[in-house]
Amino acid sequence: MQPIIITGGPGAGKTTLMNALGEQGFLTFPEVSRTLIRQQSQLADGVLPWTDLPRFAELCLDMMSQQRDQACVETQLAFVDRAIGDICAYLAVGGEVVTPDYREAAQGYYPVVFFCAPHRDIYAQDEERPHSFEEAEQIHHQLVATYQGLGYEVAEVPWGSVEERAGWVLTRLAQG
Repeated sequence: MQPIIITGGPGAGKTTLMNALGEQGFLTFPEVSRTLIRQQSQLADGVLPWTDLPRFAELCLDMMSQQRDQACVETQLAFVDRAIGDICAYLAVGGEVVTPDYREAAQGYYPVVFFCAPHRDIYAQDEERPHSFEEAEQIHHQLVATYQGLGYEVAEVPWGSVEERAGWVLTRLAQG
């Protein structure tokens, strides 16, 4: 089954939504970039997106490809917190070339991508999220444009409680 992407700019409640879907029994995969940032920041020569975006993108591509492949063999709905299309968008934001291999690798997900927009009320910067709120909004717009350019339909998850948001996503999936 094709994995379902939950994405959007930083500080949009994606992880909270993913956790709610997981608590309902759905298979969920965590955000690769945050995991890598935590791991790489512990290494003396760690690769971080703000010091070497192309190499960090390669690390993300490997882990996200593994997530997608694992989710594709599942018979139940599987959700991923960000996906390979996000790498393409972040490379574009960073002024890097998005090569055809990234665009090709970004295929193979459910045709509708669920977007959570950054929300000022919940936005918080931290060591893994150094962007200002304005930068988060710019990233969000780039993500939308990137996924549309990759041929995906964009579905904006309405703001509300986490239960309302999870319910909206599941209802939208049931509608096909």
